[in-house]
Amino acid sequence: MRLIVPLQAVFQGPGGLVLGTILPCALFYALQLLRGKWRASASPDAAPDQNSSRNDQILARNDQTLAGNDQALANAEADAAYISARALAIASVGTWSSYYVGWQEFVRNPYHPVDNPGGCIELGIAENKQLSWDLIENWLKNHPQEWPDNGPFCFRHVAGYCEFHGLRAFKNALAIFMGEVMGGRVAFKEEQMVLTSGSSAALDILAFSLAEAGDAFLVPSPYYPGFDRDMKWRSGVKLVPVPSHSNNDFRITKAALDRTFTETEKSGIKVRAILVTSPSNPVGNTLDTTCLLLLLNFSSEKKLHIICDEVYAGSAFADPAFVSIAELLDSQNYDASRVHIVYGLSKDLGLAGFRVGVLYTWNKQVLSSAAGMTRFCSISSQTQCLLSTLLLDKQFVQDYIAENRRRLGERRKWVASLLEKAGIFCAKSNGGLFVWMDMRRYLVSDDPEGEVILWKKLLYEGRLNLTAGACCHCIEPGWFRLCFSSSSDDTLTVAFERLKSLFL
Repeated sequence: MRLIVPLQAVFQGPGGLVLGTILPCALFYALQLLRGKWRASASPDAAPDQNSSRNDQILARNDQTLAGNDQALANAEADAAYISARALAIASVGTWSSYYVGWQEFVRNPYHPVDNPGGCIELGIAENKQLSWDLIENWLKNHPQEWPDNGPFCFRHVAGYCEFHGLRAFKNALAIFMGEVMGGRVAFKEEQMVLTSGSSAALDILAFSLAEAGDAFLVPSPYYPGFDRDMKWRSGVKLVPVPSHSNNDFRITKAALDRTFTETEKSGIKVRAILVTSPSNPVGNTLDTTCLLLLLNFSSEKKLHIICDEVYAGSAFADPAFVSIAELLDSQNYDASRVHIVYGLSKDLGLAGFRVGVLYTWNKQVLSSAAGMTRFCSISSQTQCLLSTLLLDKQFVQDYIAENRRRLGERRKWVASLLEKAGIFCAKSNGGLFVWMDMRRYLVSDDPEGEVILWKKLLYEGRLNLTAGACCHCIEPGWFRLCFSSSSDDTLTVAFERLKSLFL
C-alpha cells in the first residue's frame, strides 16, 4: 500500500487516478487473496475440511502478532533516546568476557574472613595495596600536609585553572622519581612529558595520535586484557596479537613479528605500531636489551612506532635487571620520534586511586597533540601538590623502592611454593604483581572450551577470580594469571586451600 502515493505522483493526467490508485489497490488485494490460499494449501498435514480454517486462524493471529511486534518495536525506537553504536559497543563489554564477569562476581559476593568467609576471593586485579601501603601511610603520618604560603603549590597558584597536561613542578618531581626507578641510568626531562589521569588515558591518547581508525598495532601475546579497552574503544584501532609459546618462556621472536606483520598487511590492514609491556603482563618477565634491540630494529625496518608500557618498572624484583627502552635511545642511533613510553603510579606506588599517568615521548607533534587532549583527563592540582612532596623525598623514594621490591620478591616466592604444593607451576618471572600459572593438566579438553570449563570451576565452585589465558590472547589454553599483591597472607592462604580442595 505504500506504493500508492508514489505511483499517484508518477502517473499524472486523466488516467492517473486509475493507474496510480485503483489498479495498484486491486493488485494488492488480489495478491493478498492468493497469499491466503497458498498458505492454507501449503500446510503439510492440513485436512481440507477440519484443519484449513484452523490454520487460517493461526496464520491470521501470527500475522497480527508480527504486525503488532513490528509496530511496538517501531514505537519503542521512536520513543527511546538515541544511543550511538560506539556507546552501545562499550556498554555491552562485560557480558561476554570472563575478565569482567569474574570481577562482577567478586563485587556481588566479596570474601571477608568474618562477615562472608564463603565469598569470592579477588585474584584477578593487579594492584599493590597489601604489600607496601604501610610505607606510604607512615610517610603521610610524618608529613602532615598544609597549603604552603608561597611557591608553585600555594593555594592561589593551584586553586584556579592550571595546565591540563600537568604542573611543571610535578612533572619535574615525576622525572626525578622515574630516574630513580630506572636505577639512575636515564635522565628524564619534564618538557617531554604529558601527564594524564592514569596510564590508561595515556594509552588512549597514543592510539588516537598514532593511527587512524581501522589501523592496527601489533601486541605480543599473552598481553594485558585492558589493552583491548584502553587502545580500541575510542580510537577504533585494531590490536593484532603476536603469539608466543611456553616452550621459550613466552619470549618475543623475530619470526612471529615478521609473520604477523605480513599477514596483517596482506589482509588490507595498515600496521602503525608495536605495543609492549616490560615487565610483561601477565607473564612477569622483563624485556632484556637483546629483545628491546630486536623491537627497535624491527620498527625501524617497517617504519613503525613503539609504545613501551613500563608501569611495572619499579616492581622488577630479580635479575635480569629492568632495562628501559630510553636507555637504548641514549646510546644507539635510532629514530627517537617513533618511541613512546607510558608510566604511572598505580603499580609501583600502589596509588591507583590517585590517577597519575605519564606519556613520555620524543615526538614533538605527539607531545603537542597529547597536551591538548589532556583537557579531558587532567590530574587534580591537589593530587599533584601532595605527591610532589612525597616524590621529592629522595631518601623515602630510595628506601621505598628497595623495600617494595624485596617484599614483592618474597611474596612471589611464597606464592609459587604454595602453588607447587597444589601441583601448579608458574612461568619464569622477575617482575610484576602476579604469577602466570600453568593449569593445563586440569583441562578436561585441550582447547578454549576446556579453559572456559576450568575457569567456571575456579570461579563458581572455588569462588576464586583468576584471569583466564584467553582474556590475554594466549594461544595455549590452560594458563591463568594470579595477582598476589592485592590480598593479605591470610586471604591467600584461604585461596590456596580452596585450590587444593578443587584438584587434590
